[in-house]
Amino acid sequence: MPHHNFSHSRRRLMQGAASLIALPAAVIARAQPDASAWPRQPVRIVVGYPPGQTVDVTARAYGAALQQAWGQPVVVENMPGANGIIGARIVKSANPDGYTLLFGTSGQLAINPAIYAALPYAPLRDFAPVALGATGRLYLVANKSLPVSTLRELVAYAKAHPGKLTYGSGGVGITAHLAMELLKSATGMDALHVPYKGSPAALTGLIAGDVQLMFDAGSLVLPQIRSGKIKPLAVSSAERFSGLPAVATVAEQGVTAFDISTWSALVAPAGTPAAIVEKINAAMQAASRLPAVATPVRAGGSEPQQYSAARFGDFLRRETVLWADAAHRAGVKPE
Repeated sequence: MPHHNFSHSRRRLMQGAASLIALPAAVIARAQPDASAWPRQPVRIVVGYPPGQTVDVTARAYGAALQQAWGQPVVVENMPGANGIIGARIVKSANPDGYTLLFGTSGQLAINPAIYAALPYAPLRDFAPVALGATGRLYLVANKSLPVSTLRELVAYAKAHPGKLTYGSGGVGITAHLAMELLKSATGMDALHVPYKGSPAALTGLIAGDVQLMFDAGSLVLPQIRSGKIKPLAVSSAERFSGLPAVATVAEQGVTAFDISTWSALVAPAGTPAAIVEKINAAMQAASRLPAVATPVRAGGSEPQQYSAARFGDFLRRETVLWADAAHRAGVKPE
């Protein structure tokens, strides 16, 4: 009977197993894109809303600047539907190589988790924060016939006329609805919510006098404010808007620490290499300082931002907590 060297065979077996275990790691290492050479192909930026909305305008301004900086096509692709869920789900499932990104909104990334029970993505788990693109504010506006000119006067009027005020929004659970509920909670103001099918329809109702109030973004209401069709009572951000310097903030009018911003930001699929995230972030910060980006962003009532990826990640976590609380206060149950 031939002599069987068990220890020798065992050693060979273990070496073979080790090589099999190590193989996937080697393959993964080779598959990781080289950040120094990135991008080598077109970059796709998904926007989960229709063309012409604030986030779309912002994404296209940044996209054009990134294309010029990188020398590769940067294609902005609109994938609207389901309050931004469709576009976010597509990017979540993309390869984490930096070539498919989401230009998302506060609604997609911070509010949706509070209002959808079966949301097919978890922003803090499924996306890598890349860069905060722009922050804006909401404008508290009133029908011209309402006999108030400031938030203080509005609160006094509401308390003197209980059950008489109504406010419109573009739908249950959107930023404008939740912000108004936070304001009601903070001031004790009574106003009935009238949801419309979209913010433009709510604005039409406000101008017609079907509702007396609404909170909404600058891209929608600023033209109507400037034409005198509606009147501004306050802005939701911590600082006044340079385009309407006479309009005080909510906080200045007695609601301490009230600070609500709308925002849009770039995220990547979770697992995108940190070096690529940092490269995109640096390009975004540089782009934010260009007039070709800043001018269209400011025209919509927003301000370009320069956040590191880590700082944006912290910001996103805080916003998620804020809007979960707002949804709870508004009585919005996840559906």
